[in-house]
Amino acid sequence: MKQMKAGIVLASVLALATGASLAAGKTLIYCSEGSPAGFDPARYTTGTDFDASAETIYNRLVEFVPGSTQIRPGLADKWDVSADGRTYTFYLHKGVKFHTTPYFKPTRDFNADDVIFTFARLTDKNLPFNKATNATYPYASDMGMDSNIAKVEKIDPYTVKISLNKVDAAFLQNIAMSFASVMSAEYADQLMKTGKADQINTQPIGTGPFIFQAYQKDSVIRYNGNTEYWRKGDVRLDKLIFAITTDPSVRYQKLQKGECQIMSYPRPADLKAMQANPALKVPSQAGFNLGYVSYNVTHKPLDKVEVRQALDMAINKKAIIDAVYQGAGQLATNPMPPTQWSYNKTLKDAPLDVNKAKALLAKAGLPNGFEITLWAMPVQRPYNPNAKLMAEMIQNDWAKIGVKAKIVTYEWGEYIKRARAGEDDAMLIGWNGDNGDPDNWLGTLLGCEAVDGNNYGKWCQKDFNDLIVKARSLPNQAERTKLYEQAQVIFKRDVPYTPVAHSTVYQPMRKEVDGFKISPFALNAFYGVGLK
Repeated sequence: MKQMKAGIVLASVLALATGASLAAGKTLIYCSEGSPAGFDPARYTTGTDFDASAETIYNRLVEFVPGSTQIRPGLADKWDVSADGRTYTFYLHKGVKFHTTPYFKPTRDFNADDVIFTFARLTDKNLPFNKATNATYPYASDMGMDSNIAKVEKIDPYTVKISLNKVDAAFLQNIAMSFASVMSAEYADQLMKTGKADQINTQPIGTGPFIFQAYQKDSVIRYNGNTEYWRKGDVRLDKLIFAITTDPSVRYQKLQKGECQIMSYPRPADLKAMQANPALKVPSQAGFNLGYVSYNVTHKPLDKVEVRQALDMAINKKAIIDAVYQGAGQLATNPMPPTQWSYNKTLKDAPLDVNKAKALLAKAGLPNGFEITLWAMPVQRPYNPNAKLMAEMIQNDWAKIGVKAKIVTYEWGEYIKRARAGEDDAMLIGWNGDNGDPDNWLGTLLGCEAVDGNNYGKWCQKDFNDLIVKARSLPNQAERTKLYEQAQVIFKRDVPYTPVAHSTVYQPMRKEVDGFKISPFALNAFYGVGLK
């Protein structure tokens, strides 16, 4: 309760302090759902981290059109691709300035050196900067980018050539993702010289529309609009404030009072009232997401497929969708949403069957069941509006087949860190598509390269992995689709995780907000956003 009251007081203070600016339409307060783990997007994989860093402070060579899965030029005005599909030449935008802050004053504009540094960080473990920070870059490694990029060359100050070891059909989409944000090589050099390399994660410098000012964990992030931003029309705010508010009910209260203009992740139970409020608007769209239960196959008895099949068929998905999603969720069967090309429409769920589940456990040598930990996320995500309730319902379902589940939770950053280390038995987690390519679901979440990253179940199956690696290297979408469909069959047979639901995305905001677009990737960006 103390945290909740503190949050309400903070929002009130912010609203009073910025009242004049709000009237002038220059300050926007966004009620976000959690604290970022840091501000170096290459280190992280969650939307909470990306919203606070990549989508405000930074740019990429290639970017997604706001509200779309289509790419557009970013810091590269254009690019060429070689006939063999393995070499990309990027022609960089001139006159782009890095942020000027109390802790860094750039002496030059963005150029090829910054691109070289950015990709060296992602691919070279022996880079002195990487050794100084001891950071890891899970997205780059999960996608195999660290091993596939053969060379990054500076042709001239505004031309860079990236050579791949093998074709990656989604390479441009991949580098449009948040983790590939371009960093300042000059700033990195300054940090190295002063022995403060890790400061890149706490005092960020980018080229993006907003300049980082201050961060108080579990409280507030402050940004100033970048008056020198290179893409005209994208900065319509003097100030942007993230009011970190973990409780969705409190976020809604703040939105109603005008203490924030946009809020993240509403409770399904609040949607009707929001839609009826004349001061608010609540646009929505089908979610490009998936909520699921991951099984750690390195922990016994979850290494046995019969055990995972039993747990899977004991879960009453329909009841969960009714209670947790309350009309805003659709039953999930596959490891990707049905709007993703290559979705295998022939796959079916095993029927809910307690007796068959018990028989499978007996076959696995566990006629009396077993004990297990079930981790539940501490925050709302687009793919799961209430992990605590979902965990309690699954706990009850598993009890019917003799499996005793102890529900465990941690602070969000710790939750992800411990899960990557393999501490969980089973966990609730999910995914929002990042780039519109099937490999983002099958490779990033289930590939062998991702077992120390987003493949939380540590499932590495050779036949499955061979299919997705081959599909990644083919330029023809029809040929790739056939391989991905086969891979989904293996997934459904081995059950490394249980898909539960796809959630509809609702974005509540006040009527005065102008230009905000719902991202298919569940990111919250403020390019071109203003207040009427």
